[in-house]
Amino acid sequence: MTCKQYFYPESRFGGFSDRDSTVTFYIRVNALLERAYTVLDFGCGRGVYPNITAFMRDLRNLRGKVARVIGVDVDPSAEANPLLDEFHLLENGSSSWPVESASVDLLLCDWVLEHIEKPERFFSEAFRVIRPGGKLCIRTSNRWSYVSIFSRLIPERMHTTVLAAVQPKRNAEDVYPTYYACNTFPGIKRAMHKCGFNGIVYGNVAEPSYLEFSCFVYGLGVLLHKITPRRFAQTIYAFAEKTG
Repeated sequence: MTCKQYFYPESRFGGFSDRDSTVTFYIRVNALLERAYTVLDFGCGRGVYPNITAFMRDLRNLRGKVARVIGVDVDPSAEANPLLDEFHLLENGSSSWPVESASVDLLLCDWVLEHIEKPERFFSEAFRVIRPGGKLCIRTSNRWSYVSIFSRLIPERMHTTVLAAVQPKRNAEDVYPTYYACNTFPGIKRAMHKCGFNGIVYGNVAEPSYLEFSCFVYGLGVLLHKITPRRFAQTIYAFAEKTG
């Protein structure tokens, strides 16, 4: 029996707990989709998720559920992402995305906002490329969660080493610098509203997946998560609509 199965026994049936942030986030994303949609996956990555179930992988895969899935990323290797219909390389330092204005029905930004040094540019470009009535879906880290605080205490040069210890299945090439420039509930809400989005921001106190290297430590994490106030939840969800 794994740590997850012991502390979240429901995960024995389906491979995920009731607190799983990937399942809860992508169920809502899927509920927003329409067959004719064009989806933009910002920071799409390589699309390789070896340590999740087939059900979760299908939730993450939007290709075939909509008319077109476009991916943009600063990493050229993301062109091989099998979940995309089209890929565009985002040049480092570029002030605009290689995507036409008002051409996107839903923009997905999953575990990327924490890596953006200038989030005001992200929200401005998101507003530009999304059609009126289109949706913005964000999952990111909370600056004030214990995971993010611990991450900021560790020198950037050591992040790959530490993550290799606590998440041995994670590839070193998937570790990027973090800035947490607007990664708070009010910060994201202000940034969205300033650019013309109307939406909600809320937290998810998920399972302590970073602590699976030790069942004892994992159990302490479960206890901590049960008493953590929502404003300190490690995961932030933001869903918004372009109203302009």
